[in-house]
Amino acid sequence: MAGIHHVEVWVANLMDVRAEWSWLFRELGFELQHAWPEGESWTAGGAYVTLTTSPNLSTAMHDRRSPGVNHLAFTAGAPDRVDTIMARAEEHGWHPLYRDRYPHAGGPDHYAGWLENASGFKVEVVADES
Repeated sequence: MAGIHHVEVWVANLMDVRAEWSWLFRELGFELQHAWPEGESWTAGGAYVTLTTSPNLSTAMHDRRSPGVNHLAFTAGAPDRVDTIMARAEEHGWHPLYRDRYPHAGGPDHYAGWLENASGFKVEVVADES
């Protein structure tokens, strides 16, 4: 079966965003697999996400509306798990998006929350079941 092996996210400075990403990955069931001065890899379910300090900065802010990847979507388990993550996100550097339509901003049959960090990266936290 086809699937994603890994995703590499290049950030302006890993030290600036490590705490917020680490919190989110742990909440989603990822485990730190490897760490080095400019990066780290987090694994779950056979795939992994790598955060790496970019060697080629044109700006310190990621613009998800420019060509490229808009956001990463992660499964989080039951709807109450999504609710817990969304309730705690701001304490860990993530700003909830679409609050007025939570948890159905993606439609009535889609239970999810959207978050954006201070660097402009957006993630979607999706319930496995509704």
